Amino acid sequence: MRILGIDPGLNITGYGIIEEDDDRITIAEAGVIRTNGADSMERRLLDIGRDIEAVIAQFYPDAVAIEELYAHYKHPRTAIIMGHARGIVLLKAAQARLEVYPYSSTKIKSALTGNGRASKSQVQRMICSTLSLSRPPEPPDVADALAAALCHLWTIAHQQVVKT
Repeated sequence: MRILGIDPGLNITGYGIIEEDDDRITIAEAGVIRTNGADSMERRLLDIGRDIEAVIAQFYPDAVAIEELYAHYKHPRTAIIMGHARGIVLLKAAQARLEVYPYSSTKIKSALTGNGRASKSQVQRMICSTLSLSRPPEPPDVADALAAALCHLWTIAHQQVVKT
């Protein structure tokens, strides 16, 4: 199974592709898509779409796990901007006929640490432990994308256990 995890953002969109083979989980690819803040919104979204499309074409994952939108009442504009980037990712996944699985940040944290309010460092430690990394991926957007992918992998594994 190959899962593409996405941490959408207009400035930086993190992505991470994990593979599970014989109960071993490895990273197939991970990185970020950076856009130029001086460019127009439409140009930045075009860049995100082009790069996500290239990642999907190169690694053709079985599924896409993406963080759900979160809006804090003090900063609604952040969620709106993130929503633009997230929408482009959803479009590219749909065009590739991939199933998309959205997860809240608390669900992702809970899946990795058992605590939906875990700190970023706790999540990063679990990523390092699970993927046999000596240090957390940088920038943090990559770790967040890998966390979404791991959350999906463990969620579907749990669902399969419950069905039997």
